[in-house]
Amino acid sequence: MLAAGPRTERAWISRFRAGTSTRKRDTVTVEEPLEIRVQWSDAGREETRNVSVTMRTPGDDFELAAGFLFSEGLLATREDVHEIAYCQGTGATEFNVVTVRLRSGVTFDPELLNRNFYTTSSCGVCGKGSLEAVEIRGAEPFMPPGNAGDTEAAEKVASDLLASLPDRLSESQPVFHRTGGLHAAGLFTPAGELEILREDVGRHNAVDKVVGRAFLDGTLPLSRRILVVSGRTSFEIMQKALAAGIPFVASVGAPSSLAIDVARRFRMTLAGFVRDGGFNVYTEPSRVSALDGASTTYTDDRVETNAR
Repeated sequence: MLAAGPRTERAWISRFRAGTSTRKRDTVTVEEPLEIRVQWSDAGREETRNVSVTMRTPGDDFELAAGFLFSEGLLATREDVHEIAYCQGTGATEFNVVTVRLRSGVTFDPELLNRNFYTTSSCGVCGKGSLEAVEIRGAEPFMPPGNAGDTEAAEKVASDLLASLPDRLSESQPVFHRTGGLHAAGLFTPAGELEILREDVGRHNAVDKVVGRAFLDGTLPLSRRILVVSGRTSFEIMQKALAAGIPFVASVGAPSSLAIDVARRFRMTLAGFVRDGGFNVYTEPSRVSALDGASTTYTDDRVETNAR
């Protein structure tokens, strides 16, 4: 497996502090485009289509490509993939083009690209249409914890453990601590064990890398797991979590209205503002142990939850 380009580089900066300026070199995060291609055989002919170009931090590019294609419904199983490789060229583009080659006999409909990227576009498509597109792809609501025959729902998570997860995520971000310029996505067990962490300049890319790692390892669906993301939670992040079978998403920032709609529709637990020892739970609070059976007080436009 070839290595991608560097994740950081050095840049000259002028640092202003207390009215004085100091010229020095600093470490910054690298951002470069990655083109994702799909290659397959059609009636004995090799076909290749460019699927997407995304701006990303180099590293874990094969995971990013696999996770992106899976979460967008363009790959079904690890067995669909024959190999993933960089462009075998020279120069600056060598590690900025990834080709996902499908196994012999696996068909690929190029029209999926047009249909899929229309329904997931953020331009001119309403939230209702986006939710319907997810449902059409076969997503089913998660079972709440404790149901008989439940094999999907995450175990309950202690509230103090949930509040600590962003700090645990941050402690494991090597490039962020050198640059301050990266988002992260981490996959945790209900006991707080960090299983996968990936960093990227893009929040969605970081999630794709996590999902892609699990896809390539053959460990999907990630049913009894928690996805923790830095920043806010958007529709796309919830969609990717749903595709990967993750019923619990927690973020340092706020969720969007459509992210909440996805969580409510598919009975996912969505927590936001998870920091400083507290958090908000927007949907399915029964997966948080300290909130199970709690009393709820409504005060104007604010909801206060009081443990009994």
